[in-house]
Amino acid sequence: MQKTKRWIGSTLIGALIILFASFSTLVHFITDYQWFKELGFDQVFLTKLITQLKIGVPLFLALTVFIFLYLQTIKKDYYKKVQIAYHGTDEKIINRIALGGAAFVSFITSATFTGNLWFELLTFLNAIPFGVTDPIFGKDIAFYMFQYPLIGQIYTTFISFIILLTIITLVFYLIMMSIRRPTLFDVNDSSEEVHLGRGLNLENGKKLFHIAMRQLLVLGVIFFVVLGLGYYLRTFELLYSPRGVAYGASFTDIHVTLWVYRILMGLAFLSAILLIVGAKGKKLKLALTGPVLMIVIGVLGGFIEVGVQNFIVAPDEISKERQYLEYNIQYTKMAYGLESIEEKEFSAEQDLTAQDLEANRETIDNIRINDYRPANQFYNQRQGIRPYYQFNDVDIDRYIIDDAYRQVFLAAREIDINKVNEQWINRHLKYTHGYGAVLSPVNQITTEGQPQLLIQNIPPESRVEGIEIQRPEIYYGEMTNHYVITNTKEKEFDYPKGDQNAEAIYAGTGGIRLNGLNKLLYAVRQGSLKMLISGNVTGDSKILMYRNINDRVRKIAPFIHYDEDPYLVIDQGKLFWVIDGYTLSSNYPYAQPYAAEKVNYIRNAVKVVIDAYNGTTTYYLADEKDPVVKTLSKIFPQLFTSMDKMPEGIKSHIRYPQEIFDIQANVYKLYHMTNPEVFYQKEDVWEIANQLYERKEEVMESSYMIMKLPGEDQAEFILSISYTPKGKPNMTALLVARNDGENYGKLVTYKLPKQKNIYGPMQIETKINQDPNISKEFSLWGQQGSTYLHGDLLTIPIKNSFIYVEPIYLKADNENSLPEVKRVIVAYGDKVAYEETLEQALNKLFGTVKEEPQIPIEPTPIIEGESQDVKELIVRANQVFNQAQEAQRAGNWADYGRYIDELKNILERLNQQETTE
Repeated sequence: MQKTKRWIGSTLIGALIILFASFSTLVHFITDYQWFKELGFDQVFLTKLITQLKIGVPLFLALTVFIFLYLQTIKKDYYKKVQIAYHGTDEKIINRIALGGAAFVSFITSATFTGNLWFELLTFLNAIPFGVTDPIFGKDIAFYMFQYPLIGQIYTTFISFIILLTIITLVFYLIMMSIRRPTLFDVNDSSEEVHLGRGLNLENGKKLFHIAMRQLLVLGVIFFVVLGLGYYLRTFELLYSPRGVAYGASFTDIHVTLWVYRILMGLAFLSAILLIVGAKGKKLKLALTGPVLMIVIGVLGGFIEVGVQNFIVAPDEISKERQYLEYNIQYTKMAYGLESIEEKEFSAEQDLTAQDLEANRETIDNIRINDYRPANQFYNQRQGIRPYYQFNDVDIDRYIIDDAYRQVFLAAREIDINKVNEQWINRHLKYTHGYGAVLSPVNQITTEGQPQLLIQNIPPESRVEGIEIQRPEIYYGEMTNHYVITNTKEKEFDYPKGDQNAEAIYAGTGGIRLNGLNKLLYAVRQGSLKMLISGNVTGDSKILMYRNINDRVRKIAPFIHYDEDPYLVIDQGKLFWVIDGYTLSSNYPYAQPYAAEKVNYIRNAVKVVIDAYNGTTTYYLADEKDPVVKTLSKIFPQLFTSMDKMPEGIKSHIRYPQEIFDIQANVYKLYHMTNPEVFYQKEDVWEIANQLYERKEEVMESSYMIMKLPGEDQAEFILSISYTPKGKPNMTALLVARNDGENYGKLVTYKLPKQKNIYGPMQIETKINQDPNISKEFSLWGQQGSTYLHGDLLTIPIKNSFIYVEPIYLKADNENSLPEVKRVIVAYGDKVAYEETLEQALNKLFGTVKEEPQIPIEPTPIIEGESQDVKELIVRANQVFNQAQEAQRAGNWADYGRYIDELKNILERLNQQETTE
């Protein structure tokens, strides 16, 4: 009874210690589950745990039983052969040690295996075939992408386990011998036991040695069998060999290394057999024959590989490697989605006319004379409103504005929490969300050379019908790196309003209620005593976590690679974020890895849409042909949604992402060559063109533009990059990704004639800097406390010709000054026009080009009787005055008259405010 009480007490104490040690882990598990469930992804969260339990528990039990029985076998042989008398107490201790050791080793092994390989096991079991086989072994690519990695990990784990089992065997012998000095017996001729005393004599020592050797012999046989299987697996690694002239198995790999592996595989199996035969016949030389032969073949094979590579392949490399080069080209293009690129010849003539420009008016009207980097500075200075507001990034998109397809800049106004008072209430209860966004067309600037704002201010004021922001609060964004608690007794700061602040109460669906035990759980999770004791936090309050959209998606599905540049979309008066998700792999046979990441397969398989107000996160299947994402959707059916269910308003704004396009563009520099001999000689290698940005030479960025592609009927949103021949500045090709409608994702290469020189971007930059009139003005600006800066140089195909457009910025030499667009350069052939506006530059080169009609901007009337802050009225008066100047300069007298009337109205209102005060 006393023993039972002690056992119960010890168990309870142990359970409390374990609970206390794992309390934080338990809290994180519960709260994470609640968070996933709130998003509707509870099964995604549980998939990992269920899989680990399904694998880990049976594996732990099986290994524990196996190791325990193995140790029991060792113990029995030890007792039997050395004739050790059984002592009850000693045997119980040994049995406990055997069971405890078996359980410990099994737990470590199963935990390591399931912790690291649960995902690989699921992809192994749910693998979707690619329908493409490798050219050497004829296996479907799915074997290499989903199955081979797991098999390799199991092999490595098994080798480690055998080594561990060997160590356990030796340690267990030492433990059995050290528990107490055994009592030895011998048996005389009359079958009577004769006590010999304590300790081991020489004969029994030999017997003990033979028992240990027999156990190690069994492990040695298993080791050589597994080693043979390892050489079989290594044959598949040849498909990733870097030895030859291109990535993948080469002539030497196939004709020498492959056979060396096969011979070593056979010798490993032979070694296992010879080890048994040699041990039984006590023939050490025979037992060692197999391992010695393996060493000899391994060394000899290495010499043969070097000899074949240097004396057979090298003198006739193109002939010997031709077939393998073809494999590399073919599989690399498939891995990066380059096999379906449409190639078109582009003559790059010099016969453009004003009529041609008018026929491509949509292209001309969307030529970008702003750059997103200066625009971001402008937004932060002029639309930041308060020090704590920040525009993290400027996104490029397109919208229908006054029935015209327009390219725009768009940026979200978020709160930089580091600029908010550090009090807990301010950071977590008060300043909970950003507010609104700014939108400007890429082709229009003010008289100051700054972006012309179509959506601005707080609350957001839209000058374009159909693009209004009715739900401007941003609870989930790129800068929301902290948790917040909503629906508390402390009202949230909404936006600044004169000398007062507007306040709000969150009405969205996001967040987890802090009722019941939840308040304690989340206080522990966040390490916040204030959350627990605050009277502002009630049972109706909700905590919003993982609000940073980049962290959010990585928390939900870490097995997807995400684009670093989320972009904002306005749809139905609400703000949404879109993040591109990629499926990556480094296991595609024969495909050349990209850069240092060793990635050699990529697809833009997922579009993630996040509601900036509610936090609702939806994973849309963007590439349902991708076997990798199809495998993932089979594993996580709750996670993915068909692209057909994406709202049309958001679907019209999806973009072909720059990240994958840039990777494809870089791979295509070499892999546009399909002839093995041309590829081998590197006769036609391309480079991404260089340009001057600001005043430094750098590699061009890919650019989003709206243009009518040659041979097409209407303008579309495209992404493009220019190529030059390696080591030369002239242009050789233009790669384009289409973004709209049924053409989304189609890649087109416009290849230029090789028999004539077509100016490349850096040649245009040189012509600009060498123009005497331009260089004179540049020098003058540099002497007046200012600096001129080159903007992005745009390469624009029109009809069968190219024009280049580059804005020139002027920036004062002080820290807070903003770059202003002061000139626009248009280059065409040998001609360069340098004017104040794009239209003037085009007119200079091509004659009369109709000026683009400005977006009509309706004045904002001052409503009689409306109470407005004096500061707001002064700001609005300045805006209207600037707009009146722009209208006067453009000759738009009707708009000018409306602005003057509005200005008069504002001034009268100011006078009334002052009289009242």
